Amino acid sequence: MQISRHHVGPRMTQIVVHGDTIYLCGRTAEEAVGAGAQTRAILAKIDTLLAEAGNSKSKLLQVQIWLADIRYYDEMNAIWDAWWTRRTRRAGPPARRVWRPLGSSSRSQ
Repeated sequence: MQISRHHVGPRMTQIVVHGDTIYLCGRTAEEAVGAGAQTRAILAKIDTLLAEAGNSKSKLLQVQIWLADIRYYDEMNAIWDAWWTRRTRRAGPPARRVWRPLGSSSRSQ
């Protein structure tokens, strides 16, 4: 099976396509202020990369989210929920894990 790489850098590649599976590198949003704005900016970057690879969020299998502070969980989720359009909701959301720093209060999903 062929592997193609897009936006190759010295340490990582932003998009790797292996057969019908697309892998994206981690995304950050340093330019945005606040958890909601950062979430919105990151999801827009993901949409752009998926479109470049010829795909969309409706086919996501797994997502891992890292929050600097779990107190922003609800704010992040409001943006996440709005990101899922009617069309992508029919497909169902991906498996998802929200990671938190050690010492932060616990919350699942």
